Amino acid sequence: MKKIICKCEYDTETAELVKKYTVGEFGDPAGYEESLYQTPTGSYFLYVNGGADSVYPVEDIKRIGKNKVEAWIAEH
Repeated sequence: MKKIICKCEYDTETAELVKKYTVGEFGDPAGYEESLYQTPTGSYFLYVNGGADSVYPVEDIKRIGKNKVEAWIAEH
């Protein structure tokens, strides 16, 4: 997936997957995934998607600041 946020491109094809967090089983309407990526320029983003009843019913990309990356990794 590719998305432009504030004139910066975030692309799961060109970024490096750092960590993936999954809740539930495949096909679970409340299940979801959060995947942390790092771009070639050093920025981070979360690729999120999930079932219809999850916190991420629509696939999306969300920016995450470098100062919050360690906390996200520790939580997951």
